[in-house]
Amino acid sequence: MADVARAAGVSAQTVSRTLRDSPNVNAETRRRVLNAVEQLKYRYNGAPRLLSSGRSFTLGLVLLQAGGYYSRSAVTAGVEAAAGQAGYSVSIATLAELDTALMEKSLLKLSDQGVDGIIIAVPLISVTQRMEDITRDIPTVTVDGSRTTGARVLGIDQHEAGRTATQHLLDAGHRQVWHVAGPDEWIEARQRRQGWQECLAAAGIDAPPALEGDWSPESGYRQGQILAMIPEVTAVFVASDEMAFGVIKALRERGRSVPQDVSIVSVDDIELAAYCHPPLTTVRQDFYRSGAAAVALLLGTDEDGETLTPATLIVRESTAAPRAR
Repeated sequence: MADVARAAGVSAQTVSRTLRDSPNVNAETRRRVLNAVEQLKYRYNGAPRLLSSGRSFTLGLVLLQAGGYYSRSAVTAGVEAAAGQAGYSVSIATLAELDTALMEKSLLKLSDQGVDGIIIAVPLISVTQRMEDITRDIPTVTVDGSRTTGARVLGIDQHEAGRTATQHLLDAGHRQVWHVAGPDEWIEARQRRQGWQECLAAAGIDAPPALEGDWSPESGYRQGQILAMIPEVTAVFVASDEMAFGVIKALRERGRSVPQDVSIVSVDDIELAAYCHPPLTTVRQDFYRSGAAAVALLLGTDEDGETLTPATLIVRESTAAPRAR
């Protein structure tokens, strides 16, 4: 750091402030320091900072390897962008499958690294005492993920997402709504299914058997082949956009057009949803914003409790009134 300071003609303290992205450094000084850093190939050593402050300036992020690729990537991008702007790095722990032992191992790994906070984006329903202990000692936010006593919850109201999607189809005139659900061990999938069932029950309609996928387009395609063989199916609530793509493909191959024969509503609103054929009606989840908001919640508030945002329906061309029979 002293070498960089000499090359830039500033003090070592100014170099430190620049590398910490302090607002108390003017643009010209910042430019000289960063040029010197580049010329000297300097790499900042954060160990003294950790020793002096008692903080690692690192956040932990726990992800599941399986599930929606787009949602996982967007959450990660949001977390890394917001953390970087706040002067933090991100340490990522990825679970190969939904398993409490793997979750404990990942949380312990991040705890041993001395992370200042943890963001959990894994939808485990079962929570162990060890997980409770770790998240009680380290500030933790879950993005529609595992609920522990010490963690704050961030995301959309998944019950409401299921009710909103189902009610949209009922309001269009459909007398029954079928459901392609996500894996039952996922919190989001279970809550969306409950919202669907509650909405039908409130309308005096007995829910048909739910078909279960694994979030992949392929699993949606398999369940769509089953739905295509049931003549009375006119409306389907699919638990994710990616599965909905598969359902639509299967219906089309079986001669059932969307939305003329079957209306489709899903959840997520990933970027591809607007470019599907037909463009997909879906309940929006802003994964990037959720990741960034999780960082802000960790760093900007000490209040406990849930932060659930309303479900927003994005109406496109995959839904319509049922065709007269």
